[in-house]
Amino acid sequence: MSTLPDPSTAVFRALADPTRRGVLERLSARPASVSELAEPYDMALPSFVQHLKVLEGAGLVRSHKSGRVRTYRLVAAPLRQAEDWLTRQRTLWERRLDQLDDYVTQLEEERP
Repeated sequence: MSTLPDPSTAVFRALADPTRRGVLERLSARPASVSELAEPYDMALPSFVQHLKVLEGAGLVRSHKSGRVRTYRLVAAPLRQAEDWLTRQRTLWERRLDQLDDYVTQLEEERP
């Protein structure tokens, strides 16, 4: 068993927070500076920057510093990997539920 954490764990952990999801939604439209991203949130800038660090650590965003301005942009690949995992889970559970439905239908048909 590998001692390295699964990259999808960091992605799902990052997506678990509504502030971070909001940041990703805003970055899906265009890159933005830290101050632009922090504006709608009622929190101290250092606290907000912690959210950006979590997103960057999960590979969901990248930043670039030009002078005193740090700009963030969305990195879509980890989101696609999370979506692929969710799709596989949905397919698995839909198949299991279909099998359960078939079994229940069979039991009802065999009932006297």
